[in-house]
Amino acid sequence: MTDRFIFTKHRTDCYHCHQDADQVIKAVPNQAQVICANCGATRIFVPRIQDVSKEGSYTKIGCYDTWNLVSDATCRNCRTTGPHDLIIGCSHFTVQCRNCGFTHFYKFDLEYMGQCPIEGAE
Repeated sequence: MTDRFIFTKHRTDCYHCHQDADQVIKAVPNQAQVICANCGATRIFVPRIQDVSKEGSYTKIGCYDTWNLVSDATCRNCRTTGPHDLIIGCSHFTVQCRNCGFTHFYKFDLEYMGQCPIEGAE
């Protein structure tokens, strides 16, 4: 099984460049990322907890709209490939398997710009 279990896109206004652009969403056990395909603004989330014993999701309201998405993936707990609920806010990123309820909760850790902000520089 590969470590990359979530890889999807969500089209919305970027919080940084304010353009309607794909937000590339990636999650692996040790990190999750949201990257603007237009400006490269990247938010990094690090794992906080993994739990299968509690029902519901670990969601708190943040400074931006919360995204409620669904992506097919192979669960790291039950090994079933199927829908996973993604809940992404400005300070949290939650992935939950619909089959067994196994939940990965990531907290916001780092933000950076993936492209050089100076015109003409590379």
